[in-house]
Amino acid sequence: MKIFFLDQSGKPGGAELCLLDVAMPYKNHGLVGLLADGPFRELLEQHQIPVQVLTNQAIQVQKASGLLQSLRSSGTLFTPLMKAVQLSRDYDLIYANTQKALVVGAIASLLTRLPLVYHLHDIVSPDHFSPTNQRIIITLANRFASRVIANSHASQKAFVDAGGDANKTTVIYNGFNPAAYQVASTQREHMRQELGIRDRFVIGHFSRLSPWKGQHILIEALAQCSANVIALFVGDALFGEEAYVKQLHHQVIQLGLQERVHFLGFRSTIPELMSACDLVAHTSTAPEPFGRVIVEAMLCGCPVVAAAAGGAVELVQPDRTGWLVPPGDSLKLADVITQIQANSERSHQIAQYAQIRATQQFNLATTNQQIAELLQVIVKH
Repeated sequence: MKIFFLDQSGKPGGAELCLLDVAMPYKNHGLVGLLADGPFRELLEQHQIPVQVLTNQAIQVQKASGLLQSLRSSGTLFTPLMKAVQLSRDYDLIYANTQKALVVGAIASLLTRLPLVYHLHDIVSPDHFSPTNQRIIITLANRFASRVIANSHASQKAFVDAGGDANKTTVIYNGFNPAAYQVASTQREHMRQELGIRDRFVIGHFSRLSPWKGQHILIEALAQCSANVIALFVGDALFGEEAYVKQLHHQVIQLGLQERVHFLGFRSTIPELMSACDLVAHTSTAPEPFGRVIVEAMLCGCPVVAAAAGGAVELVQPDRTGWLVPPGDSLKLADVITQIQANSERSHQIAQYAQIRATQQFNLATTNQQIAELLQVIVKH
């Protein structure tokens, strides 16, 4: 089976990391087409996955774009669309991994008569998309997709609630290679020493810096915790959200937390950094489609606290595999942090059980098998 994958981003976000894993089994008979150049292309090349950038012109449509902006930017899709049509003719199926990729993939599917699969990594709701973009997603998926793979029941429900065809959807959780998250205790100590955090209670936050990812909530909570508690923010602005980064730095200064908050930027050593933490915090203020960092923390054997909305609720069993707090509630988050800090033995037991459950429930081999079986059925039809 030959697959033509499409993705809109040149930067490796959660959807792109998922695509990397999905495309790996097809690297000898597949191709990834990108609508932007950047580190994600380099990452695919490092894994010997064939990749081609379809355009050098930025596509300005964003999740919040209205009808006028969408129409103005439609011309920038012409070049990548024509390239996608040309390239896809050599493949059996088009696999759209993001929203802009869905637009290109849907038209390419219409012109080539190839089946289209849409992998949904988002909550299709007003929290994340403008009304115009919601209608575009639903209309194209309903009309052109043979199947919509939702990465959680939460993303599936939002898709259906927005008007998506429930009969076209299949929930397949993101998969992970557990071995990639096994970090020796000596590496943990080395990382803590390197960062100068050996004697601190360390909370890690792993995400792009964005208002809805809620880094400001963790900073507010930190101000309510003991002085020995510090936070590491791993990630940076991706989609024109630099103003939020400035806001976070200003918030840290206002609260006098300069010595307790460290912005590390993008890092490639995620397992090592997670293992160096005493707790990983997920603080999204809007429902999370899946919550990749939650599972990654579990696989690293690190305790995790998450905002109780969207896919996160499916990943965390309260007081069994982690902790859940109401989204945006910094006081409750601070309370949970204090409890975990005070009871390290209990939190260690919960983290160990979570590691076992995550290894079983979110194994990449199982995920790729489920996707392969689904794609085989589509291609045969």
